[in-house]
Amino acid sequence: MNRKSMIVTLGALALAAGTAVPLFAAEQTPLTDVGAIVQKANLAAYYQGDDGKARVKMTITSKDGQAREREFVILRKDLADGGDQNYFVYFHRPADVRKMVYMVHKHAALDKDDDRWLYLPALSLVKRVAAGDKRTSFVGSDFLYEDVSGRSLDEDVHELIETTDAQYIVKNTPKRPDTVEFSYFTVAIDRRNFIPMKMEFFDKAGKLYRTIESKKVEVIQDLPTVTSSVVSDLKTGGKTEMQFTEVKYNINLGDVFQERYLHRPPREALQ
Repeated sequence: MNRKSMIVTLGALALAAGTAVPLFAAEQTPLTDVGAIVQKANLAAYYQGDDGKARVKMTITSKDGQAREREFVILRKDLADGGDQNYFVYFHRPADVRKMVYMVHKHAALDKDDDRWLYLPALSLVKRVAAGDKRTSFVGSDFLYEDVSGRSLDEDVHELIETTDAQYIVKNTPKRPDTVEFSYFTVAIDRRNFIPMKMEFFDKAGKLYRTIESKKVEVIQDLPTVTSSVVSDLKTGGKTEMQFTEVKYNINLGDVFQERYLHRPPREALQ
């Protein structure tokens, strides 16, 4: 299972698909092989179409209700179904992040870290995001860099702890607990289409401290697509909401995921 996955969100940034409507019927006989379940969830969440584009509005809300907004375009291209992918995130608003770019070359092999770049226009600086920074805040939001670039399935031990009429509940325990801040996380996967609908992260004391949820779903080009998602930090009381518009799949993106485009973004990111 050498594939990358958050089994989540930016579910969200990766144009992840989800569903909250009865688009498909659940299989008559539920699966019992947790490996097959998480692999299907990985494919369903991050590999809809060969590529994709969306305009995203991110709202970061603090515990006291103060909100900050960011608007950006995200481009995704699959190099292999279930394998390597590229992402390009171009920020349009507000002024302090305008023209900032986050780019990811996501590698499926467990022994190869994803390549990440952050372009800071105010400094005209391209910064490599270190592998050790993958579980830090993404542009001041409650999303993490790893929520964008993904987590290898092989980094965790997966256990199917419950099967309901609607969902599979999978518990994921890190094989290297000293490298992460959580003790385990659970994922609720829709049985109808294997879309991860909710993730819950538990700290070292076993207390729930972070959740990621799909809130709204629309069918776009015959594909169930998350158009609203939210991550909540239960310790700080903050949350970050994402709303997706102008979602398109199979747009035949070229090779725009190159370092030279960090300074000169492709027209697909500007439209």
